[in-house]
Amino acid sequence: MRRFRNRYLLISDATLLAALPFVVYALRFESFAWDPEHVRTAYAFTAVMLPVEIGILLAFGLYRRLWSFASIWELKLIFAAGVTASAAAWFVGAFFLPVSGLTDVRVPLPVLAMYSLFSIAVIATPRLLLRVTEKRYPPQRRSTDGDRRVLIAGAGAAGQMVVKEIHANPQLGLTPVGFVDDDKAKLGLRLGNLRVLGLLHDIRDIARRERAQELIIAMPRAPGTIVRQVVRSAYEAGLHTRTVPGLYEILDGRVSVATLREVQIEDLLRRDPVHTDLEAVLRLAEGRTVLVTGAGGSIGSELCRQLVALKPKNLVLLGHGENPIFEILHELLSEESRATLIPVIADIRDRQRIQRIFAQHKPYAVFHAAAHKHVPLMEENVSEAITNNVQGTRNVVDAAISCGTPHFVFVSTDKAVRPTNVMGATKRVAEIIVQNAARAHKRHFVSVRFGNVLGSRGSVVPTFLRQIQDGGPVTVTHPDMRRYFMTIPEAVQLVLQAGALGRGGELFMLDMGEPVRIVDLARDMIRLSGLEEGTDIEIEFTGIRPGEKLYEEMFFNHEIAEPTEHPKVLRARNGQHGVATDLEIGALIEAALSDTSDDRLRAALRDLVPDFLTNGTPTNGVPSITDPTRRKGRPSGEMRQLV
Repeated sequence: MRRFRNRYLLISDATLLAALPFVVYALRFESFAWDPEHVRTAYAFTAVMLPVEIGILLAFGLYRRLWSFASIWELKLIFAAGVTASAAAWFVGAFFLPVSGLTDVRVPLPVLAMYSLFSIAVIATPRLLLRVTEKRYPPQRRSTDGDRRVLIAGAGAAGQMVVKEIHANPQLGLTPVGFVDDDKAKLGLRLGNLRVLGLLHDIRDIARRERAQELIIAMPRAPGTIVRQVVRSAYEAGLHTRTVPGLYEILDGRVSVATLREVQIEDLLRRDPVHTDLEAVLRLAEGRTVLVTGAGGSIGSELCRQLVALKPKNLVLLGHGENPIFEILHELLSEESRATLIPVIADIRDRQRIQRIFAQHKPYAVFHAAAHKHVPLMEENVSEAITNNVQGTRNVVDAAISCGTPHFVFVSTDKAVRPTNVMGATKRVAEIIVQNAARAHKRHFVSVRFGNVLGSRGSVVPTFLRQIQDGGPVTVTHPDMRRYFMTIPEAVQLVLQAGALGRGGELFMLDMGEPVRIVDLARDMIRLSGLEEGTDIEIEFTGIRPGEKLYEEMFFNHEIAEPTEHPKVLRARNGQHGVATDLEIGALIEAALSDTSDDRLRAALRDLVPDFLTNGTPTNGVPSITDPTRRKGRPSGEMRQLV
């Protein structure tokens, strides 16, 4: 069929282009009778231009296309071929024919002008007829009792794809009734023969007027605030809601824009995707040895997935738990990675073991994601938090320095800022360790802070989902509790970008927009589950847990947020001088390894992190472990100038 159609087009082009010079001559002289020299010129022009123009069309590939599926790209191709043919016609008619002696006169300029315009039309018309006569949009069916009337949010490319899929698949039992969009300029216009009926905030009225039963959100680039508004309006209108995937899913190639699915909580919290400077990140990994600690965790495993795509020579997957490392290793092996994958089971608190691993593999870049992260658990296990998050980080940093690693990225948290819990305080001390190493050894060692990660183990979303499945109640600590959220792919892209941007000692964070109230998140999840708060399931406020605070922050008061080369990544510039020494941090680790009470360990953490509040108040009356005699003669008050 493809060859038949293109042979047909070749015959059509040859016939029409052969007749065209005589038609434009007739238009020029307003009859088919003109002087003999012009008759000879018309024949000569046709004899030369016909093979030239057919050759141009062949060169532009206009006989190798499925024109019934033509798009804007094919239209551009037709225009480019037509312009090239027009330029050739002017050269042949105005210069070549008279100079070569084939004709006594040149082709009249009005004839050349009309020929140029008409030749593009002659080339385009048969091809566009094949496109428009293809049965792309079947006649709209009348809504039957079995059909669901669908309103589409988003009058753009994704919305057009949704309409096309609905029309092409009548077995879906859907009848699109129109669009809603937040662009007032689109009101009343048509897309896919459907009108834009109103704005997003008019969904309830439009749904009632059009008797809509379902809403499809076709806005893969829309931020979470807009998606939340649409979902809540649909809920109030009693509409079942589905969506096309988010843009990052489409770009990853996992789904197509026409793939409909239920709205997920990630849709309500998404922002514009973080675009990574791949060229800069490639320099960290391509053809090199890269090591990831905590490789079996939520962040560490996603780091491994994205690093494998950057074609490292060796990827060392270091983790303490054998099962998570086994799972991520076999997932990466199933993708036929060209990198050599090296699984290593080790505890980052084992200094000698970590030193041997780094000496053996000599990584060019290290991504340190291993940590204890659960706030309530670390409040009850202070020594574990210190030995893992502080001692473990120091071991990994020291090993990286000893084997000459030039790039190191530490995964930190917004809870390290004015921490009210042990986990956040230990993460802040770990940031200081990385900063000290960067300054002392002039290495590209940096830290990255970000907020709560959707889908990570123990995060609030799976907890809420489990409570909803159990019939409730959904437990929220406080009605004003707010948190920043990001997806795992976003978090990992930030980590990779920080590795490329870092020059040594910086703190990076993502511009995460506005924080989200946890109670609103719970209500959205209840709605998305098809339930109603107060009728099907209850929300219960349990009170703030030890170590929690209502609002997380991304910066200390003395830190200045500065833009970077990346529009979504900020750099924290330290406004204070003086940091904790290795000796002071060593004293904290020694205390955690000995039989030291939790209160004294908290007091020691507060010595190193003056902003640290224990249960909302400073530790009082507990003597410091790091006394002045262990600070190389520095006065006690100077411990307050650590950050």
